[in-house]
Amino acid sequence: MNTENSFLGTDSEPVIPPTSDEKTLGLLAHIITLISTFIGPLIILLVKKDESSFVTHHAKESLNFQITMALASIILFISIIGILLLWVVGIMTLVLVIVATIRASEGKLYRYPFSIRLIK
Repeated sequence: MNTENSFLGTDSEPVIPPTSDEKTLGLLAHIITLISTFIGPLIILLVKKDESSFVTHHAKESLNFQITMALASIILFISIIGILLLWVVGIMTLVLVIVATIRASEGKLYRYPFSIRLIK
């Protein structure tokens, strides 16, 4: 399994290459978070969890990352000085969602950095 690491996350080739529909749902699990936060990936996970391991992987990664970023935002919001840093979380989230979307469209398994894996 070929793995590529960077500060933008980790990607690897899946054992079974995904179909075009799986790639589309995988990238949708990431990009839909820009308008629905964690609801979009949760719906995709619940609908496709028994049908595609590729889509399930991307939906879980996206869901875990969105939960992690929500927790980070809440913690920053509670602290007075942290309110000034919320924009950093927003920009980081946007950049990593775009990277994950690109990796899913390439048919790769992507893992976000800085993500608590609550859903396994």
